[in-house]
Amino acid sequence: MEAASITHAGAPAAPHGGAQAGAHAGAAAHGGADEHHGPPAANRSSRVDPQMLGMLLFIISEIMIFGAFFTAYFFIRVAQGDPWPAPGTHLPVAVAGVNTAILVSSSFTLHWAETSIKRGNRFGLKAGMLATFLLGCTFLFIQINEYANIGFAPQDHAQQTIFYSLTGLHGAHVTIGLILLLIVTVRAFRGHFSPEEHRGVEVPGIYWHFVDIMWIVVYTTVYVI
Repeated sequence: MEAASITHAGAPAAPHGGAQAGAHAGAAAHGGADEHHGPPAANRSSRVDPQMLGMLLFIISEIMIFGAFFTAYFFIRVAQGDPWPAPGTHLPVAVAGVNTAILVSSSFTLHWAETSIKRGNRFGLKAGMLATFLLGCTFLFIQINEYANIGFAPQDHAQQTIFYSLTGLHGAHVTIGLILLLIVTVRAFRGHFSPEEHRGVEVPGIYWHFVDIMWIVVYTTVYVI
C-alpha cells in the first residue's frame, strides 16, 4: 500500500518535469534566435549612401585646399596689383583651351557610361569608361608637355609659383582620378557592374566631374582673365 502510494505520488512529477524542461529548451531556442554578436547596426539618419557622402565630404575638403591657392593668386593680382603673367612671360592660352575641351569632353563620355549601365548597356559602359580614361590621359600628357616648353620655372617669379601650384595641384587630382577611372574600367570589362549595383561607377564619377569643374575655374582665372 505504501509502495503504491509512493508510485501514485511520484507519477505526476514526470509530466511536470518534462514540461519544465521543454519550457527551458524553448527559452534557450528563443534566446539563440535573438542572440546578436558584434556591435548594433549603425543608425542611418541620412538618405545619402555612406560611400557617396564620404566622397562629397572629401571633395569639400579639396575645395578648401584649392581655395588656399586661389587666395594667394588673388592677393598677387588684386591686393598687390602685380601684372599677370609676369613681364616677359607668356601663357599658352590656345593650347590650354584645347586641353580644356578635351577634359570637358571626358565628363560627357563618363556620363554616357553611367547612364548606359543604369539601362543595362554594358557596351556603352565599357566604351564610355575607356574613352574617359584615354581623354584624361591625353589632358595630362598635354599638361606635362606644356610644363616642358613653357619657358619659365616656379622659382622665377611669384606669379610663376602660383601658376605651377594651381595647375600642378589640379594635375595631381587628375592623376588620382585616372587611377580611379582605370580601376572602374577594368572592373567594367570584367562585368562587375549591373543596373541594380553601379555605385562603383557613380562615386568615382562624382570625383572626376569635380576635377573637370575645378579645371574650368583654374583655366578661366589663370589663363583667360
